[in-house]
Amino acid sequence: MKTILGITMLSFAALLFAQQQAAPPSSAPQSSAAMGPRGDTEGAGSTIFGNYCENCHGKVEAAPAPAILKKMTPEHIYIVLSQGDMAPMAKDLTDKQKRDIAEWVGGRKLGATDTGDASKMSNVCPSNPPLEDLDSDPSWNGWSPGLSTTRYQPGKAADLSAAKVERLKLKWAFGLPAADSVYGQPTIVGGRVFVTSDAGYVYSVDATSGCVYWSFLAGTGIRSAITIGPTKPGSTKYAAFFGDVRGNIYSVDASTGKLLWKVPIDLQQLSRVTGGTMLYKGRLYVPVASLEEPESSSPNYVCCQFRGMVAALDTETGKEVWKTYTIPDPPTKQTTPEGKTYMGPSGVGVWGPVTIDAKRNAIYFGTGNTFSAPDVGRSDAIMALDLDTGKVLWVKQDEPGDVWHTGCPQGPAPPGFAPKPQRPPRPAGSNGPPHNYTMPRMPDSYYCPNPEGPDWDISSGVMLGSLPNGHDLLVAGQKSGMVWAHDPDAKGALVWRSDVSRGQIVFGGAMDDENAYFAFRGGGIAALRLSDGLERWYTPIEPQESMKTHAGFSAAITLVPGVVFAAGLDGMLHAFNVFDGKPIWEFDTTQEFTTVNGVKAHGGSIGSAGPTVANGMLYVTSGYTGFQNGVPGNVLLAFGE
Repeated sequence: MKTILGITMLSFAALLFAQQQAAPPSSAPQSSAAMGPRGDTEGAGSTIFGNYCENCHGKVEAAPAPAILKKMTPEHIYIVLSQGDMAPMAKDLTDKQKRDIAEWVGGRKLGATDTGDASKMSNVCPSNPPLEDLDSDPSWNGWSPGLSTTRYQPGKAADLSAAKVERLKLKWAFGLPAADSVYGQPTIVGGRVFVTSDAGYVYSVDATSGCVYWSFLAGTGIRSAITIGPTKPGSTKYAAFFGDVRGNIYSVDASTGKLLWKVPIDLQQLSRVTGGTMLYKGRLYVPVASLEEPESSSPNYVCCQFRGMVAALDTETGKEVWKTYTIPDPPTKQTTPEGKTYMGPSGVGVWGPVTIDAKRNAIYFGTGNTFSAPDVGRSDAIMALDLDTGKVLWVKQDEPGDVWHTGCPQGPAPPGFAPKPQRPPRPAGSNGPPHNYTMPRMPDSYYCPNPEGPDWDISSGVMLGSLPNGHDLLVAGQKSGMVWAHDPDAKGALVWRSDVSRGQIVFGGAMDDENAYFAFRGGGIAALRLSDGLERWYTPIEPQESMKTHAGFSAAITLVPGVVFAAGLDGMLHAFNVFDGKPIWEFDTTQEFTTVNGVKAHGGSIGSAGPTVANGMLYVTSGYTGFQNGVPGNVLLAFGE
């Protein structure tokens, strides 16, 4: 008997009947209207799947559970929806909606396996010597050079003065096949650049010429920055460590691209790794977030069960050393005063990278919003853990009461439900809908936080630096636009806060010995004095005319002596003088490029990963759809004199 998606034709009729009793296909939302917790269109397929497919999958015995579907490839799912036995159920979905579902469930872009392998490219390197003595060449390893996550590249390693920046030219472009969101930041180690995309491939390319050494297909999209290091302390064998959007952690031979180990970071199926992993003394420290927020935009989904976490893994085996959840206890059944049931507390993901403090034997990170009540004092906070055990050393919550999930402000109204009454204006800088937005009314049984928080995560990394008097500071930007400075020697006591009020700070700033620098969704960049948070300068930047609907900055910024780099949602790459904020160089990445590997490529929005710098070269990826419907792209660009 023919079987498709694990369903026999005998049970297909029952499944079809069940689907026909569910919401009609025309109620499926257009993907352009569905966004995730950071404004991500990555959640589009999740929302469509939740509102349409989960009427059966996970509810009807004959329909495979979502966990089973997520083990299948997006190509298989798309064929089944378009031509297979599920086509009658999906007949009213657009092709774009079918692709969104397939890519969401499959965890990567369609077509990557056919075109993405390095062996099919025109510029395979003539030889592939093993990586050796990684300290001999300047590097940008992981999310930030060093352990303090300041995104500052010192002068000798950068070899890129302000005068050289003015003379930067495009040296080569590398196309990433089957990708439209290249949210993986370039890592530069051993004369190679390691880069990823939403197509699920990792590439190792020559930093000077762009020839390709190898590719590795993870099978799902990869967003975290890659960290290169020894497989165990003292080893001369090096691995590339990274996480994917399904919460898997990988160790891949950095010289050959061969898989060494792969482990799931947590049993919660919507776990994902977005911040860069950090390698230190034989342990890999992994921050974990979740896409449960867009999943909860479906009235079929019971909110919410995810708990954010940081885990320490043994680099040789991938075995868990310790895992610390941001919410101490698992969620339990809760009831609102109106009698609605839900699971909570939940949420508090770790979206950004972690910071290592060797002097205090501590690890620091910022946390996101709570998904479902109660607020246990861990969201929108800075947390410190013991490096050896994962024990919580202290927590400082900067924004209490931020209980929020995507379904309430942005979820589509099911058929037959009227719009909610108009809401009062949201605070400036929030990530919710526009002011005076008329909310769609969800079912009466649907859980929404009351009161609803502003979604003001600390989604960027926590930067560790020192004042001239020798005192250390932990500095972090918040999505509200607030910047916070805490004292690591006083259990995170607040030193200062600066209400810059220039718009959201999303993926992070940079810091030197005098200032912290941040780029804002409002469309500009500022320098704040470390001693007291005073704004020293602010430079507003208008988007280029061809991309004027994609204004502002959300990507992490980058710092070298005398120069700060920021890349915009309009695809422009900028360089500013750190002393006064005056622009000194820019480049438009929103164009088609002739690539060294023969892959057709173009740039788009730049929204998460920032530029990286080493050995006189600047590298940036362009194309990011995951923030406010960004413009897609699939290119890695390398600049030099």
